[in-house]
Amino acid sequence: IGFEKFAARAKASKHATYIATVARKLSTGSHHCFCKPAKPNFAVAARVERLLHSTQPKKEAAMPVTSSRLPGFFKKSVEERRTTVCDLAGLNDEEREAVAAAGELSDEAADRIIENVIGTYSLPLGVATNFIIDGKHYVVPMALEEPSVVAAASNMAKRCHARGGFTSDCTPPVMIGQIQVCRLKIDAQVARNAILANKTKLIEMANSVDPILVKFGGGCRDVEARVLETDAGTMLIVHLLVDCRDAMGANAVNTMCETIGPEVGELCKGVVVLKIISNLAVHRLARVNGVFTAKELSTSGDEEEGRSIINGILDAYAFAKADPFRAATNNKGVMNAISPIAVATGQDWRAVEAGCHSYASYKHGRVAPFVAWSRNGDGDLVGYIEMPAPVGLIGGAARVHPCARACVKLLGVKTATELGTVLAAAGIAQNLGALRALATVGIQQGHMKLHAKNLAVQAGAASAEVDAVVARATASGRVTAASIKAALDAERSGLPVPPQ
Repeated sequence: IGFEKFAARAKASKHATYIATVARKLSTGSHHCFCKPAKPNFAVAARVERLLHSTQPKKEAAMPVTSSRLPGFFKKSVEERRTTVCDLAGLNDEEREAVAAAGELSDEAADRIIENVIGTYSLPLGVATNFIIDGKHYVVPMALEEPSVVAAASNMAKRCHARGGFTSDCTPPVMIGQIQVCRLKIDAQVARNAILANKTKLIEMANSVDPILVKFGGGCRDVEARVLETDAGTMLIVHLLVDCRDAMGANAVNTMCETIGPEVGELCKGVVVLKIISNLAVHRLARVNGVFTAKELSTSGDEEEGRSIINGILDAYAFAKADPFRAATNNKGVMNAISPIAVATGQDWRAVEAGCHSYASYKHGRVAPFVAWSRNGDGDLVGYIEMPAPVGLIGGAARVHPCARACVKLLGVKTATELGTVLAAAGIAQNLGALRALATVGIQQGHMKLHAKNLAVQAGAASAEVDAVVARATASGRVTAASIKAALDAERSGLPVPPQ
């Protein structure tokens, strides 16, 4: 009957539970009671889920911050910044202490997380400002050691405001579990057919091990099987498609795979070897758009300059699209924003990295840029990213690490899917910051200016000397290790600061 008509009927009858059931049926292809059988269609399922959210009575979500615009924030002291964001997000005393403690764990807490603990290791924790995603403001925590990343992401996010900020269109949180079957004693296609014929049984077995996940609307949705020719002979690879809801899902998926592994082996008349989640999460995608006007991208509001910058950015994108050596560096820049957010919020950032890099190759058949750039009919620059988002708010360090818990609250995300959209939007902003710099003044000018304090410390400047040394080096016109050392010598000699 069409999505809009379906949504209208559901809204009129207020059968939200019914819609949820249909969404689950559509995601598995088992909707025989609604229409003729079809293959799983996660794009359809995603659209139905959006309709579900749009037709249910809306609860006003408490925004952690009413505005992500914090003018002059970078000029404040560390303590002042911390107080500002903690007040905005409503962090309690315990959460404030977790942030103020530099994210440090006690020895006891650290020893529960990994093995052979000998201490803890700190990274700077900053916040990127100016992010608006789907009409909601975010102050975004980032934990990393590289200067200029937080500043660039904040700067580029601000340049997205004229068109309303970033927008998202994500798929359901479905992860893949793989079961490898080797040394088949029957024809591989016969084995595949046996798996598909027993799909319902296998799904029920998988869901029986995690009733809590099923209770909250998740669970195994479908079973797929494919024949794979390898150096070790013909194999059958069975995929479990598991809706993990707000968990990353590794433990749930791995347990399901191990539970049904023996049954799969019996059906296939083969030897089951690996039973493990895949980090190539092709069904769990964060899709985000950002639109930037020429005026926003200019330095001083000059649209002609902005159009020239857009041309340079599109040229840089074409380079990365055609050349794997450039694409690799381009994508590292995208991950400069994505990974620090994952670290700050207690995610498995290695899984996120692996998924992003492998998905680009899987989708394009080669090393390719994560973010696609184009020009729309109004002459605006449009950035689009589609990336796996294997993240979660349930379990793992997101629940164990006190600073990660505080960062999640500061960010204000309510679902794992929402967290994925923040990662993706930050990736667009960071990529834009790098491309804009490369297409104009070059990457080093801004990077080295922000790196100057590190260079001053490396040159031997005491804490009380750092700002003065940086000011001298900046006034000289070029920030390098040599200019910093010369500025330190001049500062200690009492020489006058050269005019800028």
